[in-house]
Amino acid sequence: MTDPVPVITIDGPSGSGKGTVTQLVARRLGWRVLDSGALYRLVGLATSKSGVGFDNHNKISDIANKLNVEFNGEKILLDGEDVTDVIRTEAAGNDASRVAAMPAVRATLLDWQRQYARAPGLVADGRDMGTTVFPAAKVKIFLTASAQERAKRRHKQLKEKGLPANLAALTAEIEERDARDRGRAASPLVPAPDAIEIDSTGMDIDRVVEIVLRQAHAAYATPL
Repeated sequence: MTDPVPVITIDGPSGSGKGTVTQLVARRLGWRVLDSGALYRLVGLATSKSGVGFDNHNKISDIANKLNVEFNGEKILLDGEDVTDVIRTEAAGNDASRVAAMPAVRATLLDWQRQYARAPGLVADGRDMGTTVFPAAKVKIFLTASAQERAKRRHKQLKEKGLPANLAALTAEIEERDARDRGRAASPLVPAPDAIEIDSTGMDIDRVVEIVLRQAHAAYATPL
């Protein structure tokens, strides 16, 4: 019997830096990446494009089941259309949070996400990677930061892209999304019991990466 594929899960709220940390850790280790948030953003975008109301859970579950997605390098295609930038907007993030609260959608995407665990290893970024998708992972990180800090980061990103941004509105949206993610019945946003919690408020991203890499080294004997 072969050993299971090593998995590192990095969960946390929107804007905590988990996507950046995931990419940097995976690059250092030469492992695969699962951006689970992108899947929910794609379902939200596909729902919005279809004109289906966000209260129609059955239709949205069907949309998730038939999602026509292609990950082509750094590009993400939905029905052949490049939506790489579209799914990173605040609107897409809010729609993702709404569909992610639907148990049927989460169940549909569960097997899809687990199939990403292939050699040499996987770094999985999301909100329930350590609690639901990969509960047997030996390294589980719960990365957070204050809502104000996360709003500042997002505000800076939007400004750098030349997009309009209001700090107060971003803070309110983040707090609303946090409440929805933590309060949902299906896989709420909570740390796994055995997760290491890291508050990245005011912390250098390289420091966070080093903490994760040391945990990986201890659990999987990976190089530092």
